[in-house]
Amino acid sequence: MTMYTAYTGPLEFLCSGNPTNRIRGSDKWGVGHHGARRGRGLLSQRGHTHNGVDIVCQDGATVYAPFDLTIERRARPYTDPKKAAINNGILARGQGVCFKLFYVAPVKVSGSVAAGQRLGVLLPMQQVYPGITSHLHLELCDQSDPTPYL
Repeated sequence: MTMYTAYTGPLEFLCSGNPTNRIRGSDKWGVGHHGARRGRGLLSQRGHTHNGVDIVCQDGATVYAPFDLTIERRARPYTDPKKAAINNGILARGQGVCFKLFYVAPVKVSGSVAAGQRLGVLLPMQQVYPGITSHLHLELCDQSDPTPYL
């Protein structure tokens, strides 16, 4: 497995309206930090660990490239058709970092994007998870904790 660790951060802001990349706190759907428990079985083996961080972002807000990057492909977090409204994102690489951004409607799904340029808009999280703190999910490809980059 290739490790991508050259970038030392911090990332420029990812979402309009959140210049500090604030991580989602606790709401009725859970918490947004790396390593949080997820899934129906929060206290059982059916649950899973949150492999990214959730950066607070309002539905419809603009999502920006944190540095010069190359989008490799579309990335989808779900297989459940009930979550189709938010089932979109990208896998990208840049500055020695490989990462995924979920819940974003990308302006393109391959090619280069300059730092600060528009990557897309946040999808309507409230349609799928009413009452959740809407957010952009950031996950490193090696599933290590992205918090130090923020």
